[in-house]
Amino acid sequence: MAMMTPNIQATDCSNLIPSLTSLFPPRPLHRPLSLPHSRFISKASLHHPSSPSSSSSSPPSLVSRRQLISQTASLSLSLATLLSLPLPAKSEEVLSEWERVYLPIDPGVVLLDIAFVPDDLNHGFLLGTRQTILETKDGGNTWTQRSIPSAEDEDFNYRFNSISFKGKEGWIVGKPAILLYTSDAGESWERIPLSAQLPGDMVYIKATSEKSAEMVTDQGAIYVTSNRGYNWRAAVQETVSATLNRTVSSGISGASYYTGTFNTVNRSPDGRYVAVSSRGNFYLTWEPGQPFWQPHNRAIARRIQNMGWRADGGLWLLVRGGGLFLSKGTGISEDFEEVPVQSRGFGILDVGYRSEEEAWAAGGSGILLRTTNGGKNWTRDKAADNIAANLYSVKFINDKKGFVLGNDGVLLRYLG
Repeated sequence: MAMMTPNIQATDCSNLIPSLTSLFPPRPLHRPLSLPHSRFISKASLHHPSSPSSSSSSPPSLVSRRQLISQTASLSLSLATLLSLPLPAKSEEVLSEWERVYLPIDPGVVLLDIAFVPDDLNHGFLLGTRQTILETKDGGNTWTQRSIPSAEDEDFNYRFNSISFKGKEGWIVGKPAILLYTSDAGESWERIPLSAQLPGDMVYIKATSEKSAEMVTDQGAIYVTSNRGYNWRAAVQETVSATLNRTVSSGISGASYYTGTFNTVNRSPDGRYVAVSSRGNFYLTWEPGQPFWQPHNRAIARRIQNMGWRADGGLWLLVRGGGLFLSKGTGISEDFEEVPVQSRGFGILDVGYRSEEEAWAAGGSGILLRTTNGGKNWTRDKAADNIAANLYSVKFINDKKGFVLGNDGVLLRYLG
C-alpha cells in the first residue's frame, strides 16, 4: 500500500514496557635470598661452620673446589627461580583500550544510543530504556540524569531508541511513538506531534541538515522533513511487508514467513541503508531515490544477527553464534567471505569502525575484539572478560572518542 504523508497530530499510545534484554590475588615475590653473588664470595664466606670437634684456635678450613661449585650452582638456581617469578597483579585492572564509566541509573536499564553535539564534543546525551536520558558536559567522564517535561506529561514508560545531532539541532525518537527536537544543543527539548497512522515504531533518526532529518520505522517506512518536523514526506512508496508480498515469488528465501519488521537497521554516511529481517533469514537494502526496499537472500547457512557499513563503504555481516563476514569490494553486495574471530562461542552483536583499518566488535559476555588491518584479522581484548554484560553497540564519534553500550547500564569509554 502506498504510504501517505501523515498529518501532524498528537497520538495516544498504550503503555509499553521495554523488553530488551578472576582477578587472582597478587602473588608476593619471595624475599631475596641472603646469599652473596658467586663472584663476590669472600674468604670468610668460604669457611666451614664451626663443629663440636673444632676449636676457636684452630685455623679456618677453606671449602673444597667441589663444594664451591655446588654452592655456586645452588645460588644460580635460586636467582633464576627468583627472576622467573611473575610481577604482582594490580589490584584494579584497567581495560587496555577502554574504561568503564559508572552511571547513575538502575542496573536493569539497557543503553540504546549515544550522540554528541558537533560544536562541543564534551556535550553529549545517552539514551536507554525506562525513559532514560543522561547528559555529559565533560566528554563522557561523568553523566547526570536529564528529565524532559514534555515526555513526562503522560503515564508512559518510554524507550528512547535513537538520537542524532547536526550543529546545535538534535532529534530523539522513542517507543511508544515520541519525537523530541532541540535547536539549542539540548538545553531545551520540545515534543513534535506525530500521526496515529504512522506505520510501525520509530527505531532510527538521522539529522541531515538545517531543520532536516530522516526517520525510519521498524516496518521500513522512511520519512524526511525539512521544516523541523512540522511536515514529513515519505521516501519509499510502501512498507517492507507490501514489498515482500509483491516479490515473494521472486526467490527470496523466507519471505513468506516475514513478520514485517526489522531486527536492525544501519545507515551509511552517504544515506544508504541495510536492514536485517526480524527472523534473520534475509536482509534488505535501500538507496536514496529507490521507491522500494530491495530484499537479498543470505549466502550463509546461519541466520543473520546484524549488518552494517565498513569505513571503506563495504558491508560487514554477523551471524548468530559468533560468525563475522565481510563483503568483497565496496557498496551493496551479496558476496561475503568469513574471517576468523575468537568469540569463545558467544555471539558478536555489533561492529564499529574507528578508521578504514581499525575497528572494534562487541558481543555477549563482555566480548571485545579489535582489528587493525580492515577486518582480516581480529584479536580479543581479554581485559574486558570480567564485565558480566552483553555489549551490543559500538559507536565512534570520531577517531579519538568512542563508546561501547551494553545491558545492565554498562558503558565503556575509549581511551586511545
